[in-house]
Amino acid sequence: MASRWSVAGLKRWVPHSGAWRQMSSLRSSSSPVAELKSKIFKLKNPELSATAVVQDWVDQGHKVSVSELRRISIQLLKSQRFGHALQVLKCMETQSNFRMSPVDHVIRLKSIIKVNGMLEGEEYFENLTDTPSRKAACIALLHGYVVKRDIEKAEALMQKLGGLGLVVSPHLYNEMMKLYMATTQFGKVPLVIQQMRSNRIPLTALSYNLCMNACARLSGVASVEMVYKEMVSDENVQVGWSTLSTLAGIYMKAGLIDKAKLALRNAEEKLSNRNRLGYFFLITQCTSLKSKEDVLRLWRASKRVAGRIPSTNYMHILLCLVKLGDIIEAERIFREWESVCFRYDVRVSNVLLGAYMRNGMVEKAESLHQHTLDRGGCPNYKTWEILMEGRLKNQNMDKAVEAMKQGLAMLQDCHWRPSDDNVMAFADYFERQGKFEDANWYIRVIHNLGFASLPLYKSLLRMHHSAQRSASHILKMMEKDRIKMDDETSALVHALNACV
Repeated sequence: MASRWSVAGLKRWVPHSGAWRQMSSLRSSSSPVAELKSKIFKLKNPELSATAVVQDWVDQGHKVSVSELRRISIQLLKSQRFGHALQVLKCMETQSNFRMSPVDHVIRLKSIIKVNGMLEGEEYFENLTDTPSRKAACIALLHGYVVKRDIEKAEALMQKLGGLGLVVSPHLYNEMMKLYMATTQFGKVPLVIQQMRSNRIPLTALSYNLCMNACARLSGVASVEMVYKEMVSDENVQVGWSTLSTLAGIYMKAGLIDKAKLALRNAEEKLSNRNRLGYFFLITQCTSLKSKEDVLRLWRASKRVAGRIPSTNYMHILLCLVKLGDIIEAERIFREWESVCFRYDVRVSNVLLGAYMRNGMVEKAESLHQHTLDRGGCPNYKTWEILMEGRLKNQNMDKAVEAMKQGLAMLQDCHWRPSDDNVMAFADYFERQGKFEDANWYIRVIHNLGFASLPLYKSLLRMHHSAQRSASHILKMMEKDRIKMDDETSALVHALNACV
């Protein structure tokens, strides 16, 4: 990093009153415009137009202000509905006397990067002319480079910000350290810390956490403990559960279990009674330490935090208990979730379903699956993957085929792909049983989904050869998939041509 970017001599930036951190404090409107927000959020398909929804709302005689549209666009951004956030911003621009605020520029830049890519985001940032907007938006641009792991452009942006006289905040330095950690350039992290100190930029808790992780990679536990002591003595930073959790994780990797347990106990004392997030970080670490007693104690403590416990928290504790081998306790907590859930989230039941199948408890797994359906649960691809693999393992092929068909039907909407072994298990089954039509259907589906292989095509070619049926459609699919034939396949094709 050394000479690539420098911010020497710049003053700290105290965030503008309209900057990003204030956006998180904006609350949902309880006015009638909440109906408009509801209509926009119901547009699950990104191809559907939020602009049209707003226009229809206005055409019906309703009024909507710029501030209301801004709140909706912020909530869309938080929900990763970037295209719709951009559309709502465009609706704001049609308002009379409207001027983009720094907050609006941040929303737009974040959304542009997600929807249209970094090049368009860079162009948008370059066209910003006022200093407050640039100050607010530069973090969004830098974060885009961090996500793309683009060190060269990130360092160039930091250098440019210094040259333009834009003050660099701790958040920008933290983004750079995240980038160096993600690209294993751990040695550059302490250099960032040095620059922060030389430029009188205060370190944040995240700055210390990143530095501790880098030091663990570079020189071991002793240097980590030195950084931690510096943090403790820094009057501007409060040591919270996240730092102690970071320290515990480093101790665990170094095999210092007693120190890790002490750090986790200290972290537990720092947990908030208003937020459950920290509890589940610590629960995960206690699970790694195989400390079931601590896991259950933290779980009980997390339940004392006000508010409804989300299904994701139940998933988390179930996963930890299954990992610890306590299926009985997992079943108890699962029943507890069922008694309070508003919507039957199949992801929760999948945790127990997978545990049953992996432990050979097939009857329990099948019973739970039926129970889930009876309760109104909607199986997802993971449900069918668990059932498919469990049924394959137990040679319940008819039901395995059923699960496979259900799972494959969902592959257009997700990134899951069955393993090569499972794909071939069904092909081998169809070939052994002489299920000619099923095999042809199967290869067409796999081909259309884009993960057909030479062994799969060989299986079908052998079946066509045995049945003395034309395989011209198979050869066309192989050509489209750019499958290279080996000697065995070439011989099969030659034999097919001779007998058909």
